[in-house]
Amino acid sequence: MISVYFDGKCGLCSKEIRYYQKIAPAGIFNWYDVASDPAPLLPLNIEQEAALRRLHATDGAGKLYIGVAAFGLIWRSLRYWALLGWLVRLPLVKQVAELAYNRFADYRFKKLPHCQVFLQD
Repeated sequence: MISVYFDGKCGLCSKEIRYYQKIAPAGIFNWYDVASDPAPLLPLNIEQEAALRRLHATDGAGKLYIGVAAFGLIWRSLRYWALLGWLVRLPLVKQVAELAYNRFADYRFKKLPHCQVFLQD
């Protein structure tokens, strides 16, 4: 099973995850809204702030994927998305995708009201 840890209070994130849930084959994924319940992160030793900032996922062997790598893991398991999942593993594509995703993720994190508590330090 692939476990996906996402920000369920982010409108864009929730919409995307709902789409994946709708098209995903049964028995492939576990979905965890870590904005509402960070408990699934405890065994992974992942802080809630990190999980809200970047998408996290683990594969069946327990290997952790973060950001673009997590999306790639999800996409490789979805019909019609598998090719994109493999493409984002290519060196140049991966670098560009990570740069774009990280910039967007940081921007999104700074703008969401429920993430502001982590920025007050």
